[in-house]
Amino acid sequence: MSIKILNIDGTAKSETIKLSDKILKQKVNNRLLKYVIDWQLNRSKKRLAKTKQRNEVIGSTKKIYAQKGTGGARHASRKAPIFVGGGVAHGPKGDNYKTKSINKKIRKLALAQTISKKNTNNELYIFDDVKKEIKKTKIFNNFLIKNKLSNVLIISDKETIKNIHKSVRNIPDVKLINDVGTNVYDLVNYKNVLFTKSSIKNVEQRLSNEKN
Repeated sequence: MSIKILNIDGTAKSETIKLSDKILKQKVNNRLLKYVIDWQLNRSKKRLAKTKQRNEVIGSTKKIYAQKGTGGARHASRKAPIFVGGGVAHGPKGDNYKTKSINKKIRKLALAQTISKKNTNNELYIFDDVKKEIKKTKIFNNFLIKNKLSNVLIISDKETIKNIHKSVRNIPDVKLINDVGTNVYDLVNYKNVLFTKSSIKNVEQRLSNEKN
């Protein structure tokens, strides 16, 4: 499938790029996308709160009194959660607790489906690689206005990101990331997605390569 390439310099040159149907015509499974987004959010949260479990409390494990004959309930050591200074039952367990894991093939499939969904909704755009540095915000902002683009995620190749960083950073509702960091959450979080010609090819190659 071919997609028209936009030009920042405003030239009349009309060019298209051919992309695989594997990333543009995927059948979208919204439950899968939600599953991957939940995994991303789970990984991004730092679980700093931590309480000591019963086995982490320092102290004697000696039985506090005889099992029978005292008239009281049976108890073992003072580390039990019902005692002051004992462990905390069901408390927060720190950063490494309940960290989800997900298969790499599932992540790749979800990414391909999200790109396909953007293409189906006419929210996927490609622009030509930027060879020279654009320092003025006005130039890139005019490019977005001309193409009626707002709330944009820009996914750039390694070279272009250096040349457009200064012109993009002050535009509201625009996020610029490297193609290596392309992810489902950002794609869903922004209405329009703008790839450079090289970045979409890099992502296409990565999604097509079964070894990565």
